[in-house]
Amino acid sequence: MKNDQRNKTTVASLSPGASTIFVEPEVEDVIVKSAEGVRESNIDPMLLSSSKRPNSKEYNVKEGVAEIEVESTEQHDPLYIEFEQGDLRNPINFSSSKKWAITALACFSTLLASSNASTYNLGFDSMMVDLNCTEFQATVGLSLYALGFGIVPLVTASFSEEVGRQPLYYISATGVLLMYIAIALAHNIQTVLIARFIQGAFGSTWATMVGGTIADIWQSHERGLPMSFFAVAAVGGTGFGPIYAGWVEMNPRLQWRWIQWIQMIITGFYLVLVPLIMKETRSSIILMRIAKRMRKETGNPRYRARIEDEGVKLSTLIWVSCTRPIHLLTTEPVVASFSIWIGFVWGVFYCLIESVGSVFRTVHGFSTGQVGTIFVTFVIGSLLGFSTNFFQEHLYRENYRTRGPEARLYLTCCAAILVPCGMFIYAWSTFTHVPWIALTIGMTVFLYGTFIIYLAVFTYLADCYGPFASSALAGQSLCRNLAATVFPLFTQQMYAKLSYKWANTLFGCIACVLMPIPFILFFNGPRIRSRSKFSRAVMQSLQLERK
Repeated sequence: MKNDQRNKTTVASLSPGASTIFVEPEVEDVIVKSAEGVRESNIDPMLLSSSKRPNSKEYNVKEGVAEIEVESTEQHDPLYIEFEQGDLRNPINFSSSKKWAITALACFSTLLASSNASTYNLGFDSMMVDLNCTEFQATVGLSLYALGFGIVPLVTASFSEEVGRQPLYYISATGVLLMYIAIALAHNIQTVLIARFIQGAFGSTWATMVGGTIADIWQSHERGLPMSFFAVAAVGGTGFGPIYAGWVEMNPRLQWRWIQWIQMIITGFYLVLVPLIMKETRSSIILMRIAKRMRKETGNPRYRARIEDEGVKLSTLIWVSCTRPIHLLTTEPVVASFSIWIGFVWGVFYCLIESVGSVFRTVHGFSTGQVGTIFVTFVIGSLLGFSTNFFQEHLYRENYRTRGPEARLYLTCCAAILVPCGMFIYAWSTFTHVPWIALTIGMTVFLYGTFIIYLAVFTYLADCYGPFASSALAGQSLCRNLAATVFPLFTQQMYAKLSYKWANTLFGCIACVLMPIPFILFFNGPRIRSRSKFSRAVMQSLQLERK
């Protein structure tokens, strides 16, 4: 193209050191920058191009006033669009009511996923008779659900960062609902096991992606309360389903199949709410849609969202989506250490889900309905963690400027002590002469600590990894759910060999060995994170925004 070719543009203002030019009146109100000017904090370091970028001025696309002619010397260079400050289309600038509606529905999806894990176990008695299977075969269904939860986010969590969150909420809800139907109509245990794995795969996005959704719409200093609700749904929700499922199982006209039908009805209600409330929250996806609309309206192909020019093939995208969480897990000490810790705690958590029935039936002669009611301790422990998190948030606000993301870890250090204490109480209360309430106290203390750790994993990793939170969380989710897959498979055998007392004492001793992890991160986190290109990119972006 010749150097003397010119474009019609509209000038609104000129500021010292930079020209602000309004291009193409009647199109989107966004900022347009050259490749050099665009911020890279949302771009995956694993996908960044090494090509040179031309220098260019910053443009502001908006309805203009007066028309002049401006020299255009780089007709083929892309113009990358960004949101203006305060733009309401940017998810971080959504209204408070819209943010809370999205957060509430996202947390409700987590509640459905977590309750499904434990509710299934309450139907074992009638399922074993109906399908002529063993208790171990039925237990495999619990493990396969956790396995689906752990593996599938390796693809879906990162994929949501490339194609958006909203479509995955639709797909997940539909898949989970269909699997409820498959399980409820199953005539053999093999069908149940396959459907449970697929259901865990679909439901996994309701756990890992919700943390990313919250990170999309809330500033780091605002995430404490939304993430608390999310943690209540994840940990407390595990105790919500069994409270009614135990009594459904005891009704000879309902039993295990109606546990599935009831869960399906609730999921159907959720699916109706998704298109009404859940909006796209990934800002780069929204910018891509705006860029496409601008190209169509103006006929100018130079308008681009930065995500469009990462220049990767579909096969490469899928490879990175699968490997990025593992890359973070194996190269990021913060992700690795937290993953090992929460992996062990979550494995014990699933052991509780599997063993509560046998412990209370054997030691205290509880019925299935009464065993289901004992799961209210999961809710109580979560609510205790939720209430004390207000104090954690106060400490975070007071100390964030000096401690950074590590200000999230004050109560986590306390939780490192609570978890083994809860296990020791639970272990040494498994005698017939000890009141059953002592067992529930031990469970509550353990679940109180578990809630704090679970919440810290999400808030701390969200602060450290920003736009890549879903991938970091998928890495820890892999460890956490692999432990949840394996632990229930040896729970009954371990209790039979070691007894309830010594098996749970062993868990408490291992928890003591892992106790230093939060203290190390609390005091040495900044130095550890400074070596991370992912976390460093996010921190540098936040520093630029503050300036």
